[in-house]
Amino acid sequence: MYQAIRPSRSQFINIRQQRYHVRTWGEYRPGTVPLVLLHGWMDVSASFQFVVDALSRERFIIAPDWRGFGLTRALAAGPEVTDYGPADHYLSPAEYLADLDFLLDALDAELGRGSGEAIDLVGHSMGGNVVMVYAGVRPQRVRRLINLEGFGLPATRPAQAASRYASWIDQLKSLDRGKLAMPRYDELEGVAQRLIKTNPRLDPAKARWLARHWSAQDAEGRWQLLGDAAHKVVNPHLYHADEVQAIWRFITAPTLMVEASDDSLARWFKPGQYTLEEFHQRLTAVPDCRRARVEDAGHMLHHDQPAAVARLIEDFLD
Repeated sequence: MYQAIRPSRSQFINIRQQRYHVRTWGEYRPGTVPLVLLHGWMDVSASFQFVVDALSRERFIIAPDWRGFGLTRALAAGPEVTDYGPADHYLSPAEYLADLDFLLDALDAELGRGSGEAIDLVGHSMGGNVVMVYAGVRPQRVRRLINLEGFGLPATRPAQAASRYASWIDQLKSLDRGKLAMPRYDELEGVAQRLIKTNPRLDPAKARWLARHWSAQDAEGRWQLLGDAAHKVVNPHLYHADEVQAIWRFITAPTLMVEASDDSLARWFKPGQYTLEEFHQRLTAVPDCRRARVEDAGHMLHHDQPAAVARLIEDFLD
């Protein structure tokens, strides 16, 4: 199994009726800028361990488990590890924007930093989408911004709203009937093999290490993925690409967009539905944006090529 070079520490912070799990590496030194890492959909904060280990020098790093993922729990949740509380859907990115802002306030107070001092912000996938919007909403709080494979979604039309709301209600009913339940595995190795199936590039030793952070044993001794099944329910609100771009125009931080050599959009969407070319056109709304590419990597590029990702992060932040 993979052995972490720089083990993390865990703590819990109560914000917005959530008991947020926060992972940290290194020691904070006054006058330095914390690095905040934000994971993607159906992922956990421990997912950044390989990149942290590949950094050339130690720095203070913070990585939370988003609400409904990992070890973050609603305060009303029961005692079971996999009980996430009463939510039956999540409104991304609005909920996460507020969570991030409250979390940074709490960490500023804990570290003795001035309220609203700037941070360096990195997000992967869903986390990448959140950090881009956050940097436009709170531009003064972000010194440097890095988006790892956070592409947003295809543009939508108002005519799609009725069917989207209908799909949302239907999926809520499926969740209520247990049809969207997270899978369970008799052995931890089953979780590792699930990770490898999703990402064939993933080294088996790393998959076994990740499996212990992506899952936990339930009351019956089976291993369940640490993600609230309610995340599978479609967002009832349409994705407004023009609105997102309007927010991006307020970003003041130098921004780095990092893409994998595999074309994730070509794999996720039908031909012509949403392309890298269209996304690159959207990026022109960001005032100071550079792009980088990681070779021999897929969407989980921080697992596939952690040394390359670490090098890009350090070069851009320095």
